[in-house]
Amino acid sequence: MTSKFIWGFGLASLLVAGVAVAQTALGTVHLTQAALADGKRLAAGTYQVRLTNEQPTPAAGQSPNAERWVEFTKNGTVAGREVATVISAEDIGAVAKTPVPKADGSRVDVLKEGEYVRVWITRGGVHYLVNMPVAR
Repeated sequence: MTSKFIWGFGLASLLVAGVAVAQTALGTVHLTQAALADGKRLAAGTYQVRLTNEQPTPAAGQSPNAERWVEFTKNGTVAGREVATVISAEDIGAVAKTPVPKADGSRVDVLKEGEYVRVWITRGGVHYLVNMPVAR
């Protein structure tokens, strides 16, 4: 009887923990040059990007859902993480100065004379923009 209780409690704990760290796959991107993600070097290469449940503290007047942390993973291991700006399909026209990626697609651009890398992913009608300085 005790072993069933312990097993059941352990399973319930894993399920609760799984919900707390649930992540959503956003897509795959290829960085042509290294960038700094959360201050750490993210090497050039292909990464799977996933959305976490973590949100940075919003600035005064900012919507609580305006930013989310994303992780760049390679072979199932987190290689880096950075904050993504979250923009609805209705609002993207007021922000975008270049063509938006196709539905459920992505694009990677080098901006500001090679100083920044922007990863832009659309998923389910929502746009996720990640801006990172180029690693020198």
